[in-house]
Amino acid sequence: MFAVTQEIDFCYGHRLLNYDGKCRFLHGHNGKIEVLLEGDQLDHRGMLVDFTDIKQLLRTWIDDNLDHQMLLSEADPLLPLLQAQRQPVFIMNCNPTAENIARVVFEQAIRLGLPAREVRLWETPRSSSRYRVD
Repeated sequence: MFAVTQEIDFCYGHRLLNYDGKCRFLHGHNGKIEVLLEGDQLDHRGMLVDFTDIKQLLRTWIDDNLDHQMLLSEADPLLPLLQAQRQPVFIMNCNPTAENIARVVFEQAIRLGLPAREVRLWETPRSSSRYRVD
């Protein structure tokens, strides 16, 4: 099995619904995505996936959709207000926890044709969550 990993830094804001701690308030993170790609075969260049291809596909999607955005649940009562003020919002169909953000990025990597095995979101330098397929 061959594997490659790439890290993608981005900044985002969010808040958690149905949560009693500080994260129920709007706040931001300097996050890092770590994407693990795996496969049995290398291409004609001897690569699983070229790092440039990961950058052009997944990094571009993250830059365009998540970077400097508020990641909010579609059920968040602040969503209409932020949209009315033309604030950049990425709408999720679930609570924007670190676990769910990792899953969203994983699913996008698959849609982009990348052989994703795991996505890890570092919400802080010491705290991360993972979404993977076994």
